[in-house]
This record gives sequence, structure tokens and C-alpha cells, in this order.
Amino acid sequence: MPIPLIRTFFFILLLQSPLALANQWNAAFLDKTITDSLATFETPGMAVAVVHNGEVIYNKGFGLADIESNRAVTPNTYFRLASTSKAFTAAALSILVDEGKLAWSDRVIDYLPQFRLKDDYATAHFRIEDLLTHNSGLPGGAGDSMIWPEPGGFTRQEVIEKLRFLTPVAAYQQQYGYSNVLYITAGELIEKVSGMPFEQFVNNRLFSAMGMNCFTGEVPKSVVSNSATPYGFSSENTFYPIPRNAISGPAQMSAAAGGMVCSADQMTKWLSALLSPETLPFSEQQLEKAWRPHTILSIDDTDIAWDGTHFRGYGLGWRISNHGEYRHISHTGTLSGYQAYVVIIPELKLGAVVLNNGSNYGARGAVMQTITKMFTHPAPIRDWVEAYEEFQQEQEEKYQHLSAKPEPLLAMSINDDAVMGQYTDNWFGGLTIVQSDDTLRIAFEKMPTLKGTLEPFQDNIYLIRWDNQNAASDAFIEFHVDISRDITHATLYPYRKNVPTNHGWRDMKFIKELEK
Repeated sequence: MPIPLIRTFFFILLLQSPLALANQWNAAFLDKTITDSLATFETPGMAVAVVHNGEVIYNKGFGLADIESNRAVTPNTYFRLASTSKAFTAAALSILVDEGKLAWSDRVIDYLPQFRLKDDYATAHFRIEDLLTHNSGLPGGAGDSMIWPEPGGFTRQEVIEKLRFLTPVAAYQQQYGYSNVLYITAGELIEKVSGMPFEQFVNNRLFSAMGMNCFTGEVPKSVVSNSATPYGFSSENTFYPIPRNAISGPAQMSAAAGGMVCSADQMTKWLSALLSPETLPFSEQQLEKAWRPHTILSIDDTDIAWDGTHFRGYGLGWRISNHGEYRHISHTGTLSGYQAYVVIIPELKLGAVVLNNGSNYGARGAVMQTITKMFTHPAPIRDWVEAYEEFQQEQEEKYQHLSAKPEPLLAMSINDDAVMGQYTDNWFGGLTIVQSDDTLRIAFEKMPTLKGTLEPFQDNIYLIRWDNQNAASDAFIEFHVDISRDITHATLYPYRKNVPTNHGWRDMKFIKELEK
């Protein structure tokens, strides 16, 4: 649907009087949904808050913030916001636009001369707003290997400098491709233009301005002790902590893309301000731009069946769609051990936030659907826990097919002695393969969490089993040889029978260093 038609669509909706459905609000039913979600979707704890007609009508914590200490979640428990942080990065840029320090249509290279994409045309024309709209032409997740697993060895400046090595899959502005590295670039641009560290700018100009006790940079000890521990759920049906993502004090390199920290209680101030734009620290004009679709997103059968969706788009740090006759402004956040979901329905003066410390998206989805459908759809209220459980079972069947593991067919053509040594990629840095107690070990110079064991698979291919199975999926490493059968370089790709064209390792070529 062309953008002008989308605007017309919403203009028609705005002329309609919202149905008086507030009497469907049922806090007891929501309590039960949250409790059921925690049990069904292996999630230790959750905090949920709802704002309606200028009032906080719901603000509760459920389950455990920390299993070992049996500490409960409260509305004041702190979680990582993951990608719901992106809206704050967009808001920070909005402040600078309001102040006339930059324009959305300005070229990025005029502020960050080191900014380079592989496509020269895209580099020369890339606008500031393009940093936020996921239309660069890069595949989704390109460059994420420089960010996660945290803590890593790449700086924000290095992330920007390495963008030129990432291969696009579409022309500039022609296709959606979710990008965290470009939000990190936006954070550095904010620092360059404002003359203030990114963390300080967001804390001072956004969080403090709205009275939010939330954090972009270093987190105080008092907040660390009141934060939720992130958890995964093992195949042995037990929870395990994910300490690398825990709220531990120091600022995260990923802050602008997904590293901010807040509680459900403090997020109600953000929801309230968004629903009363005159109280925001940036103009209503900028909010309107952020909530306007800039990049079109696809719609699937589930969107139509569940929400009556006719269009979806990405704005500036927000996703925009219709749920029936209402605008649905939202963003999710996903980080191993944390799940977040923020929704605004402007015409109903409704806002909601869900924060939890699990790794299953079903919990946040079922709870948020329950909240929004109480206001947008006639009774009876659907059992969204059951709906998500059925949906995930269907998705798991598809995933098992796509992620099927290959079986070795050929004998090894190289030996352990041949593969040992130092290898270097021109943007991801070095890796080392050594022998330790009759086992081949691999380690990456720039990403200390990526350490593992090499197992012979077939021909010239080894299988990497990562020490930290939560940090990355196991991968193949293929060693390429010259006519003399000497190894020249190595490439990596996912441990799957059907290897996707676009994956996190695809732009890397590790050249083997000659022995001195």
C-alpha cells in the first residue's frame, strides 16, 4: 500500500468514534493470564503496567526476579529493555532536530565522515532518518556479530568503520532489513552533534526530563541489586542464569540499539507522555514522524487472523500497524534472558508495557494480546496463552525441518595439525586454533565469549561446539586449500543441512597466517 493511502486509511479511522469498550477491562483475568504465561512459557518473572485515559490502571509484578534468592518481581524491578530502547534513540535525535542542530534529511557522512557502506550510492545518499528505518539494503541482523554476545571487543567507532564490509542484499531504501548496527551509528551521531556522550544525553534530555529513573549507561549498585536476573530454559527442563546479559553496572556497547535499563513502574511515565505528547521533551511533530510508516513490512496469515491487520510499517524506532480500526504503535525487545513489549493505541489513550526475565516470546505476546484485546475487541476474551502455545507448536515443526542437521558423508581430507594456527579476517579480526589435551580449541580475538571445540565432520570441514551454548549456535568451519593442499583460509556457516544465504558469518574470510 503506498504511503499516501496509508495516511488516508488512518485519517478515516481517526474520524470514527472509538467504541466504548473500557468496561471489558478485567484485572483479575489479566492476573491469571500472566500467571499462566509464566508457567506455560518457562519464564521466571514478569512486570506489567497499563496506562489508560491518563491513569495507571495496572502496575504489578509476578514470579521471581532471582530464583536462587527467591526474590520476587515487583513493579520496581529493573529489566533490560532490549530493542524497545530504539524508541529512545529515535527520541534523542528528535530533540536535536527540534533544536535545529540537524535535519532528518541530512546526509550521515556530513556528520560522520568515517561512515561507509559497501554500496557507494547508499553511502553518498544515506540520510539520518535512514539510520532508524531499517531500509539500508543490508540483510536483517547484518553486523550483529560485532555486538553480541556481550561483552565483546568491538567499540562503537569500530562498528561504524566496519559497515563497509557488510554485503547488501537489496538496493538502498528498497527492502526492510532490521539493523542494530545502524542504531549504534545513530547513537554515535547523537554524541557527535550534541557534544555529549550518548548515555548522558539520553539520561539528561529524556529520562530526567520525564522524571524516569532509567539508565542508558552505568547502572547504580542500588539498581543492580534490584534487577531481574536473566534466564534461559534448558532441554532438561531447568532454568539457568545468563550472567553475560545481567544488569551489572557498566554501560553496554549496544545501548542505542538495545541496552537500556528500566522498570515497569518507571516506563508508565514514558507511556503517559506518549499519550499526552505536549508533555514530551520533543515536539508533537517529531512524534508524528516517528509514528508514520517509512518502510513497509510484510503481513502474514496470523496477523490477519489475530489482529485484522491490513498493513504494517516501520517508523522511527516504532512499528506501526492497524489492529482492526485502531492504530497499533509497538516495539518488542529480545535479548537472551530478557523479553520486552511496549504498545500504544493512541485513539484509546491506551499504553502498556511487559517486561520479563525469560527467553520465550510467548509470555509477553499472550499478556500483551490479552491487554489490548480487552479494549479493541468485543467479548469474550480469548485465551491467548493457549493461542500462543498452539502457534509455537506449529512454528517448532517448521523450525525442526529448516534446522535439520546434516550427516557426514566423506572421510576427512585434512588433519588437526594442518588447521592449527592464526587466521585473520579483515573486519572481524583474528581467530586462533590450538591443540589442548588432544582437543582442537578455537577462540576469537575480538569476541571473548566465542570459544569452543573443533570436531572433525567431513572432508575439509570441522564442527564448532561452543563452550557457551547460549551465546551462539554451533557452526561449521570449512578450511580451503590451494593446489598443494595447503590451507589458505577458513569460512564459517551455520550447522544446518539447509544453510541460509544470509547468515552472521557470510561476510567473513579468515586468511591463514604463514608460519614464521
